[in-house]
Amino acid sequence: MQHSTSSALVVSGWHRMSYSFNDNTLISQHLESLIRKLHAFVGNAVTQDRYIVFGAGSTQVLSAAAYALSLANSSSSHSPTRVVASVPYYAVCSAPTHHLPLQTTRYLNSEKFKYEGDAHTWRNRSESDASTNVIEFVTSPNNPDGLLNKAVLHGLNVKTIYDLAYYWPHFTPIPAPADEDLMVFTLSKLNGHAGSRFGWAVVKDETVFNKMVLHMQVNSIGVSKDTQLRAFKLLKAILEEGTQIFDFAYQTMKSKWERLATTLSLSNRFSLQKINPQYCFFYNKVRESSPAYAWVKCEKEEDKDCYAVLKAANIIGRKGNVFGSEDNYVRLSLVRSQDDFDILIQRLQKLVSEEDGAISM
Repeated sequence: MQHSTSSALVVSGWHRMSYSFNDNTLISQHLESLIRKLHAFVGNAVTQDRYIVFGAGSTQVLSAAAYALSLANSSSSHSPTRVVASVPYYAVCSAPTHHLPLQTTRYLNSEKFKYEGDAHTWRNRSESDASTNVIEFVTSPNNPDGLLNKAVLHGLNVKTIYDLAYYWPHFTPIPAPADEDLMVFTLSKLNGHAGSRFGWAVVKDETVFNKMVLHMQVNSIGVSKDTQLRAFKLLKAILEEGTQIFDFAYQTMKSKWERLATTLSLSNRFSLQKINPQYCFFYNKVRESSPAYAWVKCEKEEDKDCYAVLKAANIIGRKGNVFGSEDNYVRLSLVRSQDDFDILIQRLQKLVSEEDGAISM
């Protein structure tokens, strides 16, 4: 709203009518260049000597990545590629627009993929069974707990997709540029424009890149030119303002996290995830995380269904079992409007104040 003019977009009715750009590709070279500049400015990903592919949000990018990394000869006569992720993982839930590991695999040919759950259960099997192809999804910072995860599985038969949707300085310290073989980002978590449906992957291997491009071409003939134009306009406005949007977003998320942590620190019934401070090269200081989500645990043995406990207080989260975890956990979102967050705090304060033995301020 403060930069409504520089971020505004007006498109003539005759503009960008064809499928491809002047270079006969489906990817705007101007937007690709801007994305490389953005990552260099923030310092959150290595893009030199890498390929960049666009998708309709990270959902489509993750689908294309899984397709590209699967066995080329997967068929009914071969075992399907196993897909795994560490618990708690971003898994199937009621919201159909979320980019979920399991949802992504169901979107693809079921004969090609089989979701196997927790990556830790495959640690020994992946190293001893070279005939089984495995894809590990690594979300870092993790959804729901905000931890900077690393891959659990390693080996010639293991491929890794890093979902770095939240690897921006308003959610986490940036200890180093991510330098993985395949990294996925999305506009929705960078600046909130989820409805524009724009995501991208930074890919090291040219063969994998070409397979992903082919998937996009067959699936949707690339990303809408209108979406690419809007993404270009937004990213251009962001870079022109330097650190301004990151400072604004960081202070907003930091304030929310501190208010939530203060509220639950008075409770004997609920606890929050612990995330250690790290040095952030973007802000040149040691700092705390300011995560997108609170991973709340009900500490009392009788509160086996934490979702029900919070819902009784008119607080709606997402059940722990959605993320492969126990139901004494609930995820609460901090990336709602300020009004929604204020209501959340009010209801949590009321709930905590009703506890026996709660700490008073």
